[in-house]
Amino acid sequence: MKLSRIFFFVIFLFSIYLASCSSVRPARIRKIVTSSPVLNTHFTGFALYDPVKKKMVAEVLADRYFTPASNTKLFTFFAALNMLGDSIPALQYVERRDSLICWGTADASFLNPSLDNGRAFSFLKSAGKPIYLATGRYTGNFFGYGWMWDDYNGDYQPEITEFPIFENMAHFSSKGTKLRVSPGLLDVFLNTDTLKTSGKFSVRREFMTNEFSFPAVPVPPGYMQSVPFKVDTALVRRLLQDTLKRPVALVSKPVPRDVRTLYSIKSDTLYKHMLQPSDNFLAEHLLLACAVAAGKPMNTTGIINYVTSTYLANLPDKPQWVDGSGLSRMNLFTPRDMVLLLEKIYAKAGNQERLFDLFPAGGKTGTLKNLYKSGKPFVFAKTGTLSNNYSQSGYLLTRRGKRLTYSFMNNNYVNPAADVRKEMERIVTWLYERY
Repeated sequence: MKLSRIFFFVIFLFSIYLASCSSVRPARIRKIVTSSPVLNTHFTGFALYDPVKKKMVAEVLADRYFTPASNTKLFTFFAALNMLGDSIPALQYVERRDSLICWGTADASFLNPSLDNGRAFSFLKSAGKPIYLATGRYTGNFFGYGWMWDDYNGDYQPEITEFPIFENMAHFSSKGTKLRVSPGLLDVFLNTDTLKTSGKFSVRREFMTNEFSFPAVPVPPGYMQSVPFKVDTALVRRLLQDTLKRPVALVSKPVPRDVRTLYSIKSDTLYKHMLQPSDNFLAEHLLLACAVAAGKPMNTTGIINYVTSTYLANLPDKPQWVDGSGLSRMNLFTPRDMVLLLEKIYAKAGNQERLFDLFPAGGKTGTLKNLYKSGKPFVFAKTGTLSNNYSQSGYLLTRRGKRLTYSFMNNNYVNPAADVRKEMERIVTWLYERY
């Protein structure tokens, strides 16, 4: 009698185990995604990958192309992991008998108030020879392919250059009742628009010049705004000269074989600032830094072609990758490409703790700070947002201790983006609890 009770108890436990397994069958996962009243009104792609079994757990339109928005930064991050060392190249230089000649390496941290460690500045400041800045290394356009030119005034779209300085942005703030700008050299370009005597206070730049205008109304207390400035080599020279307090001249010279490289901040510091707040400026210039490291011409198209042919040739679907940040709607990736890219990133990073520290963490950091609020983070993922598009690709640590890789891509929705994010949060949390 006692043995029969034990037998039935074991059968009962086994049935519970089978029920728990059946709750995460691929068909059920697919149904949860496809039957969602929020997600089935637009195009949704989903891929869930088990790295231990080395196979897909569930797929919904995983082989279809979607606009990834800032999920594109994962491609840029992967390129940097493969091509850059532990520090970012600040500039390249040669010392001649009577001069110091420098070439830009697209270091976005130079005089960047959030990142700069002062190493490049100190090097230039203490140079005992006249400084010459060589120009013409970057051969691309000031905006990426497919960018919205109407957004030129937005702080998320500074211009792309070979020698970025001050984030390529003018930073405005209130000082008493007056408007202050940094760098101060740009103050001469400020103009009051006397025709605007009411409305919201805002600074706007002319598209092709550095003429900044603001309305003839009081500057609000605590006012802050950043506006990209129009980059040209003459302005870069003046900004550099004004900051260093020493003469700087421009030259046109090819990079010689005996060029040396000066390094600035730690690469992981820049990666974190790119991935967590999703900084477009850092992403675009990081990709150009990869071109320099590979000895390739400094342009976005060339380095993308090199990375895809050298490191990503075995992706199941050929990515249409056109910029470093994801601002362009011309980028097109598939969810299954995204999860396999993430697996490559995981392998290359070599350390889960390091990698997850760089990514937005659910409920804690970056663009996931307000999602997955359940105590200890279990989602580490890159988000991507454009109007009517939201994607999320990253890693899920389940309640049972499994690591899964997922990509959730949504395009062409017209309902509020918050609804889409919340529905994705619900589904990913469901996977966390049951897998």
